[in-house]
Amino acid sequence: MGQKRAIATSASEERLEKLLEERLKSGADQDFIDKRIWDLFGETWCVMFTDLSGFSRGVAKFGIIHFLQTIYESHRILIPVLDEHDGILLKDEGDSLMVLFRNTNKALQCAIHMQKICKKYNENRALEEQILLCVGLGFGKILKIGDTDVFGAEVNAASKLGEDTAKAWEILVTGAVKENADETTDFDFEPIDDVPSGSESAFKLVYTLDDPKWVIL
Repeated sequence: MGQKRAIATSASEERLEKLLEERLKSGADQDFIDKRIWDLFGETWCVMFTDLSGFSRGVAKFGIIHFLQTIYESHRILIPVLDEHDGILLKDEGDSLMVLFRNTNKALQCAIHMQKICKKYNENRALEEQILLCVGLGFGKILKIGDTDVFGAEVNAASKLGEDTAKAWEILVTGAVKENADETTDFDFEPIDDVPSGSESAFKLVYTLDDPKWVIL
């Protein structure tokens, strides 16, 4: 299974490289090549980026072992929540996770459950041992290259919201996420001023950690 995945990923990357090389040639019909690239790799996903608040300061103060322990614990408690909500963990880098969801509502519900799991985990723990989660979400058509990486305006926006803008406990989303959220689900959003490049608007998901309608997994 692992070998098949490696072959599929390599084939996607090789095809993209060839098209990009062709695009760079003098006189190339770039619009036509761009359409070919989007036809091959364009997919619609909800993208989640997570980050841990205060993580860099914690590493500087408590050292690399603390760094590794916090990452291990965050993965241990959060990855099962991603699986439960049909999230696909595409990449983990340090204290950050990049996750794809086909269903925007599941992504929003997952983000809330992740925050609740963190709250439960943090009970009776010292501040330096707590997992303080930040989440950013984007939605739209992106370029997905095998199972290794994704590219697009909504990817960049979700990354900016989750890794740079969001504070501990916050779930920030692009306007596209808000628009795509199923109206039958009772999500509330507040606009924020810090709108990432490539997105027309951005919002904070309004939720309550103690809201009984969200059951801790």
